[in-house]
Amino acid sequence: MPAAPSIANSVTVRLVLPARPTAVSEMTSLIEKAGGVVTGLDVTGSGHARMRVDMTMLTRDPGHADEIVAVMRTVEGVEIGKVSDRTFLMHLGGKLTVESKVPIRTRDDLSLIYTPGVARVCMAIADNPEDARRLTIKRNTVAVVTDGTAVLGLGDIGPLAALPVMEGKAALFKRFADIDAFPICLDTTDVEGIISTVKAIAPGFAGINLEDISAPRCFEVEARLREELDIPVFHDDQHGTAIVALAALRNALRVVGKRLEDVRLVMSGAGAAGTAILKLMLHAGARHVVVTDVDGVVHRERADVLSGDHPNHAWIAANTNPDGISGTLADAVRGADVFLGVSAPNILSEKAVASMAPDSVVFAMANPVPEIDPELAARHAAVVATGRSDFANQINNVLVFPGVFRGLIDAASKHVTMDVLLAAADALAGVVTEDELNATYIIPSVFHPDVTHVVADAVRRAVAADPAAEAGDADA
Repeated sequence: MPAAPSIANSVTVRLVLPARPTAVSEMTSLIEKAGGVVTGLDVTGSGHARMRVDMTMLTRDPGHADEIVAVMRTVEGVEIGKVSDRTFLMHLGGKLTVESKVPIRTRDDLSLIYTPGVARVCMAIADNPEDARRLTIKRNTVAVVTDGTAVLGLGDIGPLAALPVMEGKAALFKRFADIDAFPICLDTTDVEGIISTVKAIAPGFAGINLEDISAPRCFEVEARLREELDIPVFHDDQHGTAIVALAALRNALRVVGKRLEDVRLVMSGAGAAGTAILKLMLHAGARHVVVTDVDGVVHRERADVLSGDHPNHAWIAANTNPDGISGTLADAVRGADVFLGVSAPNILSEKAVASMAPDSVVFAMANPVPEIDPELAARHAAVVATGRSDFANQINNVLVFPGVFRGLIDAASKHVTMDVLLAAADALAGVVTEDELNATYIIPSVFHPDVTHVVADAVRRAVAADPAAEAGDADA
């Protein structure tokens, strides 16, 4: 089944058309027949015999856009001008700028913000380092750090190619939480190199957001930085995903009348996101969890667990699967209440979903292609969620990382604990009221006006109630 046209592959074509009554309708009919979706039509110029039109449409991919433009050229009297890929237009010159908050209009202004006046501020910070939070950008800045080894669903594309994603992340920090975030793309994949570099730049930031660093290196990077820095370190691929997944699952279980403590939950994926989700689910009270990966169910007798070659799998085996289930993913989900996938496309069959318990819940979160087509899953499951924006119930990290960092920064937190993550998840779940809750609305929109404030307030309260979050050891 070909992918559906989407906004990610939107193009605008500048045309000159004959000024005959049917010219525009001929063009839109051809585009739709070729599989495109016309979303905008602007007449930018007109004469007695010709008119200039900008036509915007959704396509499946760049090749599909080329096919549609070729078809458009076949209309009699049409001239094709510039074809603009709207995604690339959005990125021209980058998505970020740095602007001064204070005016620099006179010699006096210059003396106050720079030399000689700035020297007094420098000495105040030298005498009392805590003043940096009050007198510099440190009070509101986050470093978005990557090595480019696990970017979206693209894999190891390197730090330079990862920069557009990090810019986008920084833009979202500003839009949703008014946090000034800076993209930091490191040209090293060495664990020690990443750790030492982040430690070296940390004085200028109130928090570190690790992003798109491949497993298992991301575990050590995060753990070490949390031990060695006095500002919060948050790996969004792990903990942002975990928070949203738990919030959505809490609400999905409200829909079907089940409790997290009672359900049998099968997870597919034992990497960074899967492990973080598992830990938070266990912390929240889940008791009956089975984890699978490409080699099947993770259990205590599995070769890689017995050999000790994979410490993460050994931890999973020790903390899950109390009934000693073995076999394949299909074996594991038979009779299960919940499937939660952060793994690979098309690995869960419709038959497997049909074998689950009544009123089952399916979270197929692999991106861009989920573990099962949501429409197939919905034939049997009561609630279905994905990581995609073109289906209901999108599990999207944008719902939490701005609010989490807003709360951590405002509370001057030094660490991120499991209780802080749990508080964020519970707060996010609570944004959806009883009157709003249904099988297709278990998680709020990223543009819901209350999300960031509610999550930030919950994080602030959790930090204040948890000494470990303020100055002690991190346990997330």
